[in-house]
Amino acid sequence: VKSIYRLTGNFPENEKFGLVSQMRRAAVSIPSNIAEGQARRTTPDFVRFISIAEGSLAELDTQITISVELEYCQKNTSNELFSMIDELRRMLNALRRTLLNKSQ
Repeated sequence: VKSIYRLTGNFPENEKFGLVSQMRRAAVSIPSNIAEGQARRTTPDFVRFISIAEGSLAELDTQITISVELEYCQKNTSNELFSMIDELRRMLNALRRTLLNKSQ
């Protein structure tokens, strides 16, 4: 979330209500859905919210690609962000597997 806020702080002003807003919303949605899922206290709900977080992660991945293509983001910065996204994807998959194995 912090990396996305820092990155989008340098985007053109005319993107404030476009790409900046979308990227920040997607980034905040990831940990928010994980927290909400955990707070529901049932495994099926938690797994469902993990899936929602993964959807937001996919959105963010696409939005970073767009920002690179529009030259709002440098390649080295995007590579760092894509690495973080890959790591988060693996972590969410592992969390889902653990929850599903635990509930069986």
